[in-house]
Amino acid sequence: MTYIPISPSEREAMLATIGVKKIEDLFKDVPAKHRFPDLDLPPALTEMEAAAELGELSAGNESVREMVSFLGAGAYNHYIPSVVDHILRRGEFYTAYTPYQPEVSQGTLQAIFEYQSLITALTGMEVANASHYDGATAVAEAVNMAYAQFRGKRTKVVISPAVHPQYRAVLRTYTQGMGLELAGDDPGADLETGPASLRSLIDANTALVVVQYPDFFGRIYDYTTLIETAHSKGALVCVAANPIALGLLKSPGEMGADIVVGEGQPLGIPLSYGGPYLGFFATRKQYIHKMAGRLVGETVDNRGQRAYVLTLTAREQHIKRERATSNICTNQGLMALASAVYLSVVGKTGLRQVAELCYHKAHYAAGQLSKIPGFGLCFADPYFHEFSLCCPRPVAELNAHLLEHGILGGYDLGQDYPALKDHMLIAVTEMNTKDEIDALVDVLSEASHD
Repeated sequence: MTYIPISPSEREAMLATIGVKKIEDLFKDVPAKHRFPDLDLPPALTEMEAAAELGELSAGNESVREMVSFLGAGAYNHYIPSVVDHILRRGEFYTAYTPYQPEVSQGTLQAIFEYQSLITALTGMEVANASHYDGATAVAEAVNMAYAQFRGKRTKVVISPAVHPQYRAVLRTYTQGMGLELAGDDPGADLETGPASLRSLIDANTALVVVQYPDFFGRIYDYTTLIETAHSKGALVCVAANPIALGLLKSPGEMGADIVVGEGQPLGIPLSYGGPYLGFFATRKQYIHKMAGRLVGETVDNRGQRAYVLTLTAREQHIKRERATSNICTNQGLMALASAVYLSVVGKTGLRQVAELCYHKAHYAAGQLSKIPGFGLCFADPYFHEFSLCCPRPVAELNAHLLEHGILGGYDLGQDYPALKDHMLIAVTEMNTKDEIDALVDVLSEASHD
């Protein structure tokens, strides 16, 4: 039976207060023939029957718990310490929303403050906001911020074709109607030249340059020279980074980046069929007033005790709406907490160990796969834990064969890049054992001979 929180007498009192006799009267503005249509629903189930049916439906799903996964392309199968879920399920965090009243929200505010501090340390930046919905949203918000920083006087955004295709798609959705020119975002672009090809596109009208680190194909580049070129033209640079890779590689902040964003899913957040995820956003202090979202700060109360407050929060949802840089006025608070718990548990040394495991296992896998006749690495550039594999047959056929052996194969790059037909993007994390990698090699070897 559905739980109804009010009694009949309470309902009658509420209706009397607003001058209505019955609930049906609340719908009088809806045409009569549309008010209460007959719903062709099956007979109601008991809770026990519903649970059994849902369980049967879920049993038809196949996840990384039952299968070996080499699928990445922006969402990765990493180990999540049990304490992450344990903390998330605490009622104080699980039910809390935006902490408008700091005096009663100190725990939530402190958690967000710690998250912000960890993200700034990871990215090499000075400030971070209280998060966005996902990595794609964070990239789009970086463009909004740059546009606002130049007060709309610069209308060009240079974006690498090696930035995640879904990030670029969301960016195009965000910027339609803004009169912005997107340069470099060309499916037919030369993917071999790397960031050097973007330098000629940067001019005095460029507001922002967007690159990915490692890029969508897993390649690692030092963007220092590109960033210097952008700065010489007065433009800002946004680096969309993999947070696990930052445990091992040079930070974007060291390269001179102005904005660092990314998908926080690898930091203690399960795959969950695509969400909810987390978009982290960090920048330099001088741009703080153009940054969307919320910022939690640490202060001292009237008793001299440490306290936390929403330092910047008035732009989107309060008194300065017309001056907002974005309509984003909320965040993935629970996911931000998950990433903060994850980072605090694994620590600096542990994060580096995770990154090193990913790196070495990926390179072992690439070396073994390259020995299979007809297969080979597509690019010669250094890579982190993801690499592009040239295949002798369509990727869909290979993945179907892998699936029969309980293996989730790589991402079909031909979906987004016509020039990369029969190219597979393979991701290897610390979760993949040597035996699993060897099994992948064996099954692909079989497939190559079919």
